[in-house]
Amino acid sequence: MPAGLFLKKKPELSPYKKGDVLVLFGELFSRGYANGLVEEAERRGMTIVRATVGRRDAGHLRALTEEEMKDIPKPFINVPIEAGFDLEPDAKGHTPIDQLKEVKLSEWETCKLDFASLEDSRQKAVARFRKNVETFMHELEKHVPVGANVLFAHLMAGGVPRTKIVMPLMNRTCKGSGDRYLSSEQFWKSDIGRLCEMNFREVTAQTLKHLLEISAPLRQKIEGQGGRVAYTAYGYHGTEIIIRDEYKWQTYTPYIQGWAKIELENIAKEAHKKGVHVCVYNCPEILTNSSSIFQGVEVSLYPLLKAIEKECGKLPEAQKALNECRALLKDDLSFDDVQKLTDTYFNMPEIKEHCVFEKWPQHSSRTQLEIMLKCSEDLKDMHKDQKHLITFVLSEVVFKSCGYVMLHDSWKPASPVAWIGHDIVAKSIH
Repeated sequence: MPAGLFLKKKPELSPYKKGDVLVLFGELFSRGYANGLVEEAERRGMTIVRATVGRRDAGHLRALTEEEMKDIPKPFINVPIEAGFDLEPDAKGHTPIDQLKEVKLSEWETCKLDFASLEDSRQKAVARFRKNVETFMHELEKHVPVGANVLFAHLMAGGVPRTKIVMPLMNRTCKGSGDRYLSSEQFWKSDIGRLCEMNFREVTAQTLKHLLEISAPLRQKIEGQGGRVAYTAYGYHGTEIIIRDEYKWQTYTPYIQGWAKIELENIAKEAHKKGVHVCVYNCPEILTNSSSIFQGVEVSLYPLLKAIEKECGKLPEAQKALNECRALLKDDLSFDDVQKLTDTYFNMPEIKEHCVFEKWPQHSSRTQLEIMLKCSEDLKDMHKDQKHLITFVLSEVVFKSCGYVMLHDSWKPASPVAWIGHDIVAKSIH
């Protein structure tokens, strides 16, 4: 395990200041990691340049209308930088999801896709994306003052093909038990799984490569004028949490985005070798608008309670978060009861064998997934109201602390890949 890449010390304030620019490469949605980065940049007085992935009308990608962008803070670059190729027509006008329209759920495993057509769509989507990013960079240049420092925040992730057959399969893969269980490996090896993997790579990983390449002329111009340019990206590769009073690495399974995240890391490593200031920050699990399919991902969020108590429990900000969480638990339960449950869970052989750093990412097993889902339900049952969970409060702590760590560490990252564990999250509460 690369211990040196696990960030342990709260970063000192970086030189980012008023007039410097944070560029959001991707669209900012509510309740996500990037909101913490934006908040920290705003605290430093930085200018936030926002972007959009665009919208689709009858499959056609377009910029936002005046009505759609009226509430978006300026500066805002209205160039659609949607990535992925699931809706991109090939030379014959057929999109990848056209191949799946008539496939019944009972036929998913025997479904055969035309991969030559998929590759044609992929290449056309890459050309479209790169052209739009070039336009984006020309617009961005207008918002960068001479001598300003610029931080690009890569926000691209996802890539689930937008067709009705995929989500039921992913739900069975991530939340299925009993007869509804579907092995993630079985899904991943199917043609539909291979399409998902291809599109995940394009959206989650290759977009960073395109960003680094296409922004190079602007980067050189900014640096030639005395400014500094850096890049951050959001990874997930498991994180350290408290298990039986020790910080230990663990992960969520099945994380089928994992292979794309590894490619994201590798792209950052190659750029780092060339002297580019870039870092993929592997952040702790939180509940976001897009994580609801991954039931069980939130189990590892609960031990953050102990990390906060251990690292900064007397700080007013920490006390506020702990008190909010305590009020959500049933009156006869305590944080110790929560920790006992997660300690037991993470020490079960079926879970430990899926938390091996060198084997990440791993596919699911039926027993492992069922144990995880039960633990998730047991933790929910500890609350007074299952619509008001401790994990909502803790998620906000995580994305705010990650925003602080990422902004200030990004000035001069020690490595192109870094892990933000619960210890540094707690130390960075503000």
